[in-house]
Amino acid sequence: MSLRADAARNRSLLLEAAVEEIALHGVDAPVAAIAARAGLGKGTVFRHFPTKHDLIAAIVLDRVERLTALALELAEAPDAGAAVLEFLRFAARQRQQLDLQVLAADLGVDVGEAQMRMSAAITALVDRARSAGALRSDVTGTDVMLLMCVPNDVVKHVPDGRPDLWERYLAIVFDGLRPEGAHPLPPF
Repeated sequence: MSLRADAARNRSLLLEAAVEEIALHGVDAPVAAIAARAGLGKGTVFRHFPTKHDLIAAIVLDRVERLTALALELAEAPDAGAAVLEFLRFAARQRQQLDLQVLAADLGVDVGEAQMRMSAAITALVDRARSAGALRSDVTGTDVMLLMCVPNDVVKHVPDGRPDLWERYLAIVFDGLRPEGAHPLPPF
């Protein structure tokens, strides 16, 4: 069942506002603050998401679906190597704003089915880049899926790091995916 245009817009506003509030205040961000940031009333929040858990689950699934859609879109891009880098950049920016894995795990949000779709989309993106010679031949979709987290996780350990420091580590990760100078990887 599809939502009316105004209901879909409100849902989207609520999801973005919730991401911003949770990024600032954690999962204890008040529903009233989320509603205010979205420019909507608390009743609208609860019409879309009966519980806060439902709201957070929707955020997590929305973000996973965005990654899936982008991977599928980029799998058709003319420059397969640049497409993988663009995907990793998007994933890192998204993770910088909100750590979906921690959020999902802390609240017991089941993303299994959505994650399987995302994995298949990333595998298609990586297979195409490998076929084009843009990635080393032994890199898998699973490798790239796991490496999506690396740039942000690394900079968590840098005291007073710049907000864009993750880009440096993404460049290092991506260079490791390139075929030039690659040494065989240990078995997976």
